[in-house]
Amino acid sequence: MTDGLPGRVAAALPVDPAWLAVPAGVAAAGIVLGAAPLPADAARMLAITVFCVALWIATPVDPWFTALVGIGLIGVAFSPELALTGFQSPATWLVVVGLLIGEAAGESGLAGLVEWITLDRMPDGVAGDALSAYRYLLVVLSAGGLALAVLVPSSLVRVLILAPIVLSVGELFDERAATIGLFLGPLFVTYYGGAGILTASLANIIVTGLIDAGGGPSISWTLWALWIGPVMAICRAVVVIGVTYLLYRPSDRDAMTAPDVIESTAASPRERRMLAFLLVGVAIWATDFVHGLHPLFGAAVVALLAFAPRIGVIDHGAVGETDLSIIFFMGAIFAIAEGLQRTAFTDLAANTLLTYLPADLSLPLVMVFVTAVSMGLAFLMEGLAVASVITPVFVSFGNTAGIPLLPIAAAESVALNSYFFPYQSAVLVAMLGLDVVDSAELSRMASACTVATLLLLFPIQIGLFVLFF
Repeated sequence: MTDGLPGRVAAALPVDPAWLAVPAGVAAAGIVLGAAPLPADAARMLAITVFCVALWIATPVDPWFTALVGIGLIGVAFSPELALTGFQSPATWLVVVGLLIGEAAGESGLAGLVEWITLDRMPDGVAGDALSAYRYLLVVLSAGGLALAVLVPSSLVRVLILAPIVLSVGELFDERAATIGLFLGPLFVTYYGGAGILTASLANIIVTGLIDAGGGPSISWTLWALWIGPVMAICRAVVVIGVTYLLYRPSDRDAMTAPDVIESTAASPRERRMLAFLLVGVAIWATDFVHGLHPLFGAAVVALLAFAPRIGVIDHGAVGETDLSIIFFMGAIFAIAEGLQRTAFTDLAANTLLTYLPADLSLPLVMVFVTAVSMGLAFLMEGLAVASVITPVFVSFGNTAGIPLLPIAAAESVALNSYFFPYQSAVLVAMLGLDVVDSAELSRMASACTVATLLLLFPIQIGLFVLFF
């Protein structure tokens, strides 16, 4: 039974409260059309954006459905060419192919390989002490999570691959704190650590894709890894491990199941083949400074190998079981961004932003400003929707102010890979849905990792750009 006044009010409503977003979105769009001091084309484009964002926030329907509505509105209000421009972006298809890779990785039993390596190599002297074993497992599983961030493009897929492993290993401990720590630590490393690897975060892919589509520089996989990876992947993983150990760890050194119940089996040929295919993809991504290919092509090679007859690890029929509805969401995001740019809204917004900043802009100030704006919007809408709206503005802002776009992209990525509450991220919602931790525990972990990132790592990232840009 729902308790409290809000619950009684919601129960008394004739429809799901989420559907109130539809009239609210229509009203907001009408206000933009009637009152916004913008050219007619810019006002129409902004009205469509506001309507879609309202539905993405409340989600009365699935995000892909709202995206399809947005694409249709753009096609009617402007042109089919603009409405479909998002489907021409390599970033859109990188996400789609990444889902196929995730499907293959899950079906191949790669998760079993990670668990086998973790338990098989546990030192004998460690296994008899719960605290020592916990430290070992936390570090090794988190390192595995970071390695998966390099190998598997989708954050959600990585979480779903790792979750059964960390749950199984966590059951070795009698204390719930240890179980929660081994569950949250590796999952947060693979999720939060993905900020430092271009292909490991959907936010990274969208931000860099929008910069490329907006006439900015093409940011390669290796460039991102060189400038952002050391701090936001490696150092962030260390910080997440430290936060996890401070919040969750066993207090009793004997609170662990006897090591002789741990059974492990050697990796199967299929698991080894999948790992080899993923390493081929990483090799292609890491050498893009030689061949200049978009990360999409490295992902495509992995998917082709994984689904290939005889040598592959998964049947072709599995493609039909993969949820590819995100393609509409990606298409709408890029169409909205392109529309805001073509109608000159982004230039107007960028010039407005400049009026609120000192005339003598410094790179640290710009990066802090970009992060603050992005994180503020992420409290109101899903992070990917934030990227679609604000990235084109930041691109125009950077070009106008003469600020390099890589530091701006890094600052936005940090913001869109740092959350406080589960509702802000579909990946955090998925973690909550596994029914291992409650919302308060998940929010506590997410907030602690985010605060540590902003206070410890973000200043280091800013310092690197200041020194070398």
